[in-house]
Amino acid sequence: MASVSIPACTSTLLLDIEGTTTPITFVKDILFPYIREHLEDYLSSHWEEDECKQDVHLLKKQIEEDMKQNRACPVHAVDQTVHTDEEKAIREVVENVLWQMAADRKSTALKQLQGHMWRSAYSSGRIKGEVYQDVIPSVKTWREQGLRVYIYSSGSVEAQKLLFGYSVEGDVLHLFDGHFDTGVGAKVDCKSYERIAERIGCQPEEITFLTDVTRGGSSTLGAVSGLLLGVLSTGPFGPAGCGAPHLDVGVPRSVDVRGVRVPAPPAVMACDSSQCG
Repeated sequence: MASVSIPACTSTLLLDIEGTTTPITFVKDILFPYIREHLEDYLSSHWEEDECKQDVHLLKKQIEEDMKQNRACPVHAVDQTVHTDEEKAIREVVENVLWQMAADRKSTALKQLQGHMWRSAYSSGRIKGEVYQDVIPSVKTWREQGLRVYIYSSGSVEAQKLLFGYSVEGDVLHLFDGHFDTGVGAKVDCKSYERIAERIGCQPEEITFLTDVTRGGSSTLGAVSGLLLGVLSTGPFGPAGCGAPHLDVGVPRSVDVRGVRVPAPPAVMACDSSQCG
């Protein structure tokens, strides 16, 4: 297995979740089906609670924004003021949520509702967060070596904390220095990474982002000066050729971060050490 060392200038690792720390099958076969199967019952049980009302309000705002942008959306609009027909209002929310999930939308409104539903499932023990067996030992070693480790995923910060707080390895939240979601922007937006660097309090060239997504990652990160990309996947999308500091090293691959080899899911594209100047 080939190994590429991430440059010594890296002080911070930014980890994606799906396909990077956690099997894609956990998200696709467990988390998402749970939402589809329990959505209507959840809404019916929590409809009058403030948290649920806020979730529905965000969904309504998302629909309004979609309509302004002439984006496709379900025919029905979410309207929580329809107290005389609660079942109809709930069905409209269900319709919108299922439509967003089918379209693989990453909207904050959708992710927030999902996070609240998963919280109930995790806390009751119906779901435990899956992580690759090499993730926790690697993170522990990186932290011992002085590296900071953050999570950046399209899933809400709450959903991220639930996954690692109720994982098959127990509560491992203490191993991460912080979490980021679409609140800082989408992963395909270069500004998102600049905001993260600013909030973490370091220069972009000190951060290495480990992800399984090459389509958005390589093209976007090319616009972020100095930020390094490590791609843990054999996905069909290769480098966009826009100048992002990374090196395709062939498959199978692994990434070697300060002496810790992460075979991960099953590949890597990592930065060229010459980029550290």
